[in-house]
Amino acid sequence: MSRLRTRTRPPVTLALPALLAVAFLLLPLIGILTRTQWGELGAHLTSPGVVQALKLSLVVSLWALGFSLLLGVPLAWLLARVEFKGKALVRSLVLLPMVLPPTVGGVALLLGFGRRGLLGPWLEDSFGITLPFHTSGAVVAATFVAMPFLVISLEGALGGLKRSYEETAASLGASPVRVFFTVTLPMVAPGLVAGAALTWARALGEFGATITFAGNLPGTTQTLPLQVYLLLQDQPEAATSVSLLLLAIAMAVLIALRGRWTATPVARTTAEAPPVAEENHVEAVATQAAAPGEAGHWPLHATVTGFNRLTLDAEPGTTIAVVGENGAGKTTLLRALLGLTPRAHAELRLGDTDVTALPPHKRQVAWVPQDGALFPHLSALANTAYGLRARRVPRAEARREARAWLDRLGVGHLAQRRPAQLSGGQAQRVALARALAARPRLLLLDEPLAALDQTTRAHVRHTLRTHLAGFGGVCLIVTHDPVEAVSLADRVLVLADGQTLQDAPPAEVTRHPRSPWVARMLGRNAWPGTASADGLALAAGGRLVVAEALPEGAQALAIIAPEAVSVHRKQPSGSPRNVWQGTVREITAVGSRLRVLIAPAGAPDLVAEITPEAAAELGIVDGAEVWTSVKATEVTLVRL
Repeated sequence: MSRLRTRTRPPVTLALPALLAVAFLLLPLIGILTRTQWGELGAHLTSPGVVQALKLSLVVSLWALGFSLLLGVPLAWLLARVEFKGKALVRSLVLLPMVLPPTVGGVALLLGFGRRGLLGPWLEDSFGITLPFHTSGAVVAATFVAMPFLVISLEGALGGLKRSYEETAASLGASPVRVFFTVTLPMVAPGLVAGAALTWARALGEFGATITFAGNLPGTTQTLPLQVYLLLQDQPEAATSVSLLLLAIAMAVLIALRGRWTATPVARTTAEAPPVAEENHVEAVATQAAAPGEAGHWPLHATVTGFNRLTLDAEPGTTIAVVGENGAGKTTLLRALLGLTPRAHAELRLGDTDVTALPPHKRQVAWVPQDGALFPHLSALANTAYGLRARRVPRAEARREARAWLDRLGVGHLAQRRPAQLSGGQAQRVALARALAARPRLLLLDEPLAALDQTTRAHVRHTLRTHLAGFGGVCLIVTHDPVEAVSLADRVLVLADGQTLQDAPPAEVTRHPRSPWVARMLGRNAWPGTASADGLALAAGGRLVVAEALPEGAQALAIIAPEAVSVHRKQPSGSPRNVWQGTVREITAVGSRLRVLIAPAGAPDLVAEITPEAAAELGIVDGAEVWTSVKATEVTLVRL
């Protein structure tokens, strides 16, 4: 279906100056086209002086491009990825040649690299290198004015690249240099190519700094722009023809780039192969195949300080679900264990090895971020083998082991597909296979199933549970899904403000949650309050009658199951001790039952769970006035 576009007529006060600006820019170009002697164009462009200048310009511009790549790419990475004092000053120095008058740039080069400059005498005495009035001087001048285009283009591309790709590569064992060449550069290749093209075009057209610093010597420093300058004095028609050539080259570069120097890096996709649907099958082979890779058992001991303040101990094979409100420190905990955040520091021991002082790529801690962070330029097989190759496993062995993991997770038939050709569930399984294939001692999963639909999530959860059962290390999985926490984890770690609020088996957390947020995540009503002689004085106002007795003044959390809340259209009579009148605010379906959010008078919001038949009989709709009741024996108190 085509998208309808609404055309808006621009105001004349803006349209007229804009058209004048276009005319102002276009008129000189039209002047070159109209004044070019087309019949003599070939003769002008093939004259010996022009051909010589063109060859020299190509040599100078290509050398300038090479030096710009050699120096500018690391500089762009430094500006985009590293925080340091004086960064704004360095960026200003990069931009300076773009705003500096070219002749002033030439004078600056003379004072820096000339025979009487700061570095010139040393270069001449030590190496016999004299830059002014030499082809190398023209290269230096062109590099000085052109390299900023590469740095700015590449820095923008790097700034738009999600760090999770590089961080994931590091967690798989890749050194920073390997990450740069195998992940960063391939993913910012469009920005790099665009910057390189602009740099080459700018170096090809350099005039002011070249003539000031390197002079205008035919065959040595007389590039094509300098040739145009000379031809204007004696042969203006030939100068126009050569100018047309430079104009054509510049326009060709800009048309080819189509604005890509301002674009952020994008994942490569294959138009011929759209994403495929998730297969609805369970991998029976997964329960039978032996896990490839090195075997071992690595208990975990971690003491985390900073924003997170906790101690974590776990035996091999333990899966810990990390839950908590937004901002509780869940992802910060994972990043501290990876060594990727200054917010928190982890003293980490895996097995008998203290990895605290090791960089992320040497810790053998594999990370699966929420989006999977599959490298878009690599196939599923190459993605899975990445960690093994980073640890210098031979290519054939790495691919064989990677394929075994893909087969084990039921996606071996997708080994040659790129991430863009995978469904969400398939991509998550490939990401998990990649992490497990890297032979980690600690596995960190940051909401790996959050983006999946319910059917796909169930399949991936089954696969994950199957393979975590045979994992010899410890797994931490951040989740907001109570089903994941209960079905996947041996323990549930509840965080609040970076500290441990509760660390217990799922059944214990379900029965006695110590956090209102966790209780609500598990589908319970949770009301904090203070114990008194006749019940619980609620923090949000009101009073709750309970069957249990706590010391007066004790802080407690009242847990009420939604199915324990009775809903009536009239005030109930009988034994209920807690009765409130309220208004229905929201009705949602959960399986075959309905959850009704009610705002009672004199008590916090209350969630009741009833059948659709009961809702129809009672006439439960949004805004309806109802009565709710809870028996004192249905209230569970958790002392805080």
